[in-house]
Amino acid sequence: MNSRDTIHLQEALVLEQEHWPGDQFVLRLQAPACAADACPGQFVHLTVDPLLPLRRPLSIQRAAPEEGWIELLYKRVGRGTALLARRQPGERLSLLGPIGRPFVVKRRRPLLLGGGVGMPPMICLADSLQQCDVEPLALLASEVPFPFDPVQSRLPAKGLDENNRAAHPLMERWGIPSRLASRVPMPGVFRGYVTEVARTWLESLERDARAEVELFACGPHPMLEAVVALAGEFDLPVQVSLEEFMACGVGGCAGCVVEVQTETGPSMQRVCVDGPVFDGYKVFTQ
Repeated sequence: MNSRDTIHLQEALVLEQEHWPGDQFVLRLQAPACAADACPGQFVHLTVDPLLPLRRPLSIQRAAPEEGWIELLYKRVGRGTALLARRQPGERLSLLGPIGRPFVVKRRRPLLLGGGVGMPPMICLADSLQQCDVEPLALLASEVPFPFDPVQSRLPAKGLDENNRAAHPLMERWGIPSRLASRVPMPGVFRGYVTEVARTWLESLERDARAEVELFACGPHPMLEAVVALAGEFDLPVQVSLEEFMACGVGGCAGCVVEVQTETGPSMQRVCVDGPVFDGYKVFTQ
């Protein structure tokens, strides 16, 4: 199936708009067609306000097909997101989605790494793994307060410091171990980079268990480069979800191209429909 076959254009109803510290917002939209087809790693292209014709791409954090809603996390950083932050329940926004190629899980031990507004694809992926025969671990990082209320985890994460048990509340409910990292001091949160926690966990595994691991990541480019380098050290597969500025969001304008290594040499590919999920090694060459 082509990555554009399930893109829907619909008027989405604003259900909730939560404001979190660090100028972060969690937006819930009633968008039944999008919710029915959404997969982890995909995004929507949203009209944020009638005054601004260009849409904004936002990763899907959660999707509830039965109830028909999707959830998005964004940070207010420019004119577009500032206008989006004004939207109130009951208003309607034009939405295109879901867009792009999603993550594909192939091994028993998925390691999920999300940084900042790159956390939503990891949350969405964790949600999709609840009923699967896998043993995931999610590691989330932020340099501002997290856009959720952390809980102290009761779920074991082998090899990690017992003093750093702050976790994502939904993942805790889902039975999926998670841990948090930040360079800013926060209770129960590892002080440092998320890749440091990932390295500690990987080093704690026996060789056979480590061979079952694959990495999934979304976040700032320096973080993704570090994740791909870490995966390379342990000879593990890694998929990354890229975030780029884009105009059309459906592959027509080629405004979001990145260089991807292929068997025939470098190729300029569109993040919106050729991605946003790519083999990490093909984007961040070693």
